[in-house]
Amino acid sequence: MVLLVPFDGSDLAKAALSRAAEFSELTDEPVLVVSVVTGDEEFARDRGWVDEDEPYDPDAVADRLEAAARAVAPDATFRREEPTDAGMVATTTLDVARTVREVAHEVGASVVFVGSENAGRVSTPIASVGSPVSEDPDYDVHIVRHA
Repeated sequence: MVLLVPFDGSDLAKAALSRAAEFSELTDEPVLVVSVVTGDEEFARDRGWVDEDEPYDPDAVADRLEAAARAVAPDATFRREEPTDAGMVATTTLDVARTVREVAHEVGASVVFVGSENAGRVSTPIASVGSPVSEDPDYDVHIVRHA
C-alpha cells in the first residue's frame, strides 16, 4: 500500500505531505508525491508556478515542485504526471483530478492526503481538484484544510 499526496507546491499541499510523512512513520507505508504538470500555461501561472515574465517550461516547473516536495519529505518518492487524454471536453482541473485518481488506483493507494480548503464541502468550487479526488470510495482520504 502507498500513501499518495497530490502536490502543487501550495501551503496546503505541503501540509498534506507533512502529515503523510508523519503517518508513514507510524505505518511503514511509503509516500508517493504526484505532481500533475499540464501544458496549460494559464493554469500554471494561476498556481504561481511561473512568473508573468517567465516563459512556461513544464520541465522546470516539475523540477521546482520536486525540490519543494523533497524539502518537506526527503524520503518520499516523487512522480511527475501529465493529464491523460479524456477524449472529451474537460477542464484542466478535472484532468488533474482524474489523473490523480488514476495514479491512486494504479499504485493501490491506501490513503490519499489532499490539501484543499474546499474538498468535502457541500458546494464545490470549479477550481478544486480536492472534491473529485475525495469522492472515490476505493481509498481513504485525509483532507488537510489548514496549513
